[in-house]
Amino acid sequence: MITNILLPLVGERFKNDTRYREGHLRVINALPVRKVLGLHTPEMKAVARELSATDAMGYIKAFEQAPSQSLCYEETVIWGLLINRCKCSCEVRLQMLEKYIPVMDNWAVCDSFCASAKWAAGADKELLWQWLQQWFSSSREFEVRFAVVFSMCYFLEPSLLKKVLSRIDTINFNEIKSEYRSIKGKPKNVQEGSVQGTEPYYVRMAVAWLLATALVRYPSLIREFVATSHLPADVVKLYVRKARESFRTRNVPAL
Repeated sequence: MITNILLPLVGERFKNDTRYREGHLRVINALPVRKVLGLHTPEMKAVARELSATDAMGYIKAFEQAPSQSLCYEETVIWGLLINRCKCSCEVRLQMLEKYIPVMDNWAVCDSFCASAKWAAGADKELLWQWLQQWFSSSREFEVRFAVVFSMCYFLEPSLLKKVLSRIDTINFNEIKSEYRSIKGKPKNVQEGSVQGTEPYYVRMAVAWLLATALVRYPSLIREFVATSHLPADVVKLYVRKARESFRTRNVPAL
């Protein structure tokens, strides 16, 4: 696709420093089939800006038509950034997302898209909420993570919060399939497709992150919800850990 544009931007340190390169790959933790070139978020955002200034829709259609397994990690991120930068109606954007979200196979791809989807702040929230339900109901790990993280970014407001909490309480973690395997201890090899936690790890972490984020503004409501929810015990433990790690909530009781 656009590797000819991306390769010249790869830093010398990533190419020549093995320890640095492995650290970068461990953080992203892409699946083994997904090639990682070594770009960082600022470089990917810069490329998205340049492409969107010329022909955003053209590049988006090209990404849609390319075999998903042929795209590198950076291309999947840039595809999402282009969708967010595209000047179009909400309906058209959601149509593009129907093709993009199933390609998400990594936490960084999912989260970078959600964080940059500023258009969602001014969109019809009821329309978006109804559209999100298909992803909440998915059996694929990163489609569900997308629904949770997107809700965290754009639906944690008083009129919508109870809907969000009610919805995450119905997530059936046992029915969600993950391409990552759970292991004990640090992975021996980088990018081996493993996690140190119960599958689907990235959905469990997303729910914990949402709750810890909501705890900042709604401490009493979140504590009450957690106490009466049907969330797995390990998800609650992850939430407590994330709340204690955050400087915004480290002194706020999580339970």
